[in-house]
Amino acid sequence: MEYFSLNNKAHTSTFENAVLKGLAPDKGLYFPKDIKKLPDSFFEEIKSRSKTEIAFEVIKNFIGNEIPEAELKKIIETTLDFDFPLVKLNKNISILELFHGPTLAFKDVGAKFMAGSLGYFIKKGNLGKVTVLVATSGDTGGAVANGFLGVEGIDVVILYPKGKVSEIQEKQLTTLGQNITALEVVGTFDDCQDMVKQAFLDKDIHQKMQLTSANSINVARWLPQMFYYFFAYQQLVEEKKKLVFSVPSGNFGNICAGLLAKKMGLPISHFVASSNVNDVVGRYLKTEKYEPKPSVQTISNAMDVGNPSNFIRIQELFQNQFGDLKEHLSSYSFDDEATKDALKEVYENTGYVMDPHGAVGFLGLGTFLKENPEYHGTFLETAHPVKFLETVENVIGTKLEIPGSIRSILQKEKQSIDIGNYSDLKDFLMQ
Repeated sequence: MEYFSLNNKAHTSTFENAVLKGLAPDKGLYFPKDIKKLPDSFFEEIKSRSKTEIAFEVIKNFIGNEIPEAELKKIIETTLDFDFPLVKLNKNISILELFHGPTLAFKDVGAKFMAGSLGYFIKKGNLGKVTVLVATSGDTGGAVANGFLGVEGIDVVILYPKGKVSEIQEKQLTTLGQNITALEVVGTFDDCQDMVKQAFLDKDIHQKMQLTSANSINVARWLPQMFYYFFAYQQLVEEKKKLVFSVPSGNFGNICAGLLAKKMGLPISHFVASSNVNDVVGRYLKTEKYEPKPSVQTISNAMDVGNPSNFIRIQELFQNQFGDLKEHLSSYSFDDEATKDALKEVYENTGYVMDPHGAVGFLGLGTFLKENPEYHGTFLETAHPVKFLETVENVIGTKLEIPGSIRSILQKEKQSIDIGNYSDLKDFLMQ
């Protein structure tokens, strides 16, 4: 499969190179050259297919023959060893739960798939040591740490903003040891992401080590997120109304994967990008001006992104036609007070406990459905509510049961290294 750089379409790459390098040499994100539509028969038979069968058909054209079929199916089976249940909230709204993986967050799928793909390429090519460098605003760090833990030939370095992730999120990325190192950055997620991008362009670092990224800028992290939408459709296939999905959106990798699935023929009529007050895309859809701003800290911290990396991929999907994009994508933003009100309202009315990100997704969906009642809506619950324990318990006034896997990490001692700027990061990597 051929990929090109979104900064320079003349620059092309294989899937393997795109996974190993993360970014193109010109700092552009990689994008697939050819997006094939799935046959009608695939959707007609989807109800009877296993998760592995669905995921294999969805992803195989983006990989070609670069990973043998048997090996690819093995990677997929390992990636998808948990459930993706659809829960009915009421007759018009469903919830897609994406928190049943090892770190209780939707990012487990992309992290595990990338770890399997990268591990295969390292063994196949005798590449020696590869360093995975990743920035996190919350859940990416834990998912990547878990997905790559103990994988031979890979070191993982995670940058996260000091004081801006929940206690459980922090413990998930700072307590594993082995080949995982956490760097605590005095700053925001955007600062972390900028440092990672700068490192990828630093010739001194590249002469010393082989660097790749596990953020959703990496195609092996981004593409498998399509699977969620196919699994949801499998459970909604008999729904007679048009389908709309509301996606809590920060770096826009997840919703971009959903729009890619739609491009491949998945019958989802519309998408809603639900955001907190970091609403750069929402403002763009109103004004047609894309103006990144410094991120603001909120209780839905995984969406505290002021310059979402993947939005350029969404624009490419719609060939940079603003009118076409706006026809298929809406966006609404909500502050912390509205998020808390939604958490409380849904719990008191139904007994269902959302996390703050899911609550934003619920709000965005509700706003859309008020104006478009002919749709059946699904919002994504991207993380287990215990990952935001204090916030959720304070709002709903009820103690949550903490899963055993979380109780065990809370007892472990945090291990991290403080850094303040890019020079600190470079010094650490060059050691």
